[in-house]
Amino acid sequence: MTLDLTALGWDTGWAAHLDRRSGRTPGRVARVDRGVCTVLCPQGPVRASLGGGVLSAAARDLTALPCAGDWVLLCAWPDGPVTVEAVLPRRTALVRRTAGKDASGQVLAANLDAAAVVEPVHPEPDAARIERLLSLVHESGAEPLVVLTKADLAADPAAVARQLADLAPGVPVLPVSAERGTGLAPLRRHVGPGRTLGLLGPSGAGKSSLVNALAGADVMRTQAIRRVDGKGRHTTTWRSLVPLPGGGAVLDTPGVRAVGLLDGAAGLDRAFA
Repeated sequence: MTLDLTALGWDTGWAAHLDRRSGRTPGRVARVDRGVCTVLCPQGPVRASLGGGVLSAAARDLTALPCAGDWVLLCAWPDGPVTVEAVLPRRTALVRRTAGKDASGQVLAANLDAAAVVEPVHPEPDAARIERLLSLVHESGAEPLVVLTKADLAADPAAVARQLADLAPGVPVLPVSAERGTGLAPLRRHVGPGRTLGLLGPSGAGKSSLVNALAGADVMRTQAIRRVDGKGRHTTTWRSLVPLPGGGAVLDTPGVRAVGLLDGAAGLDRAFA
């Protein structure tokens, strides 16, 4: 299996960092599990642990830890292990403040070109939550969107979209139905070769179903929710970058229970090695 990194967003700007570190392989983090990264590389997915330089940087600043969407440089050692030796400077970073008085920021996703606040139309969109998550997206530097899922359950989803548009002047509000495949065309314009779309919203909003609809395959596990109140259990418990056929990627995130904003996007335009 081989992967075209340019379809995932690799360009001359990222390549300039590679020129200064010979012998390193570039890749993009698809997922992180207990400090072990799944990295998409030209030769296919690779599992990599954290190198000493990255661990040292993380001891000073936890935002130095790699997250889904990061571009990293890998080292393959003669005895078999692969390690992440550097996290390249982030162009955008979706960051929330973690709980606790002296808590630092938590990087939810990196290097998103667009970030969609995903909110179900049924039983009723939470306007306050949309505003809070949009603030997070604006801070990230990514292009903001609002995606209204489960549009097939609303009598007039376009009317709901018009009402919510007042909350976000200039931000596209797109009603979609992953189940019926309607409304996806306007959303696809924001993700394509070299571009990454992030999805941010509560559990049960239909983010995983939306990823599957965009990918044209069941790449994310989904779970039925109660139709009476639209609630259900978490189906995604980790952040995951999913390459799309034809290029581009979608980054799914688990349900966000709380949002805190930082004074600035931690880790933005910084390198960790």
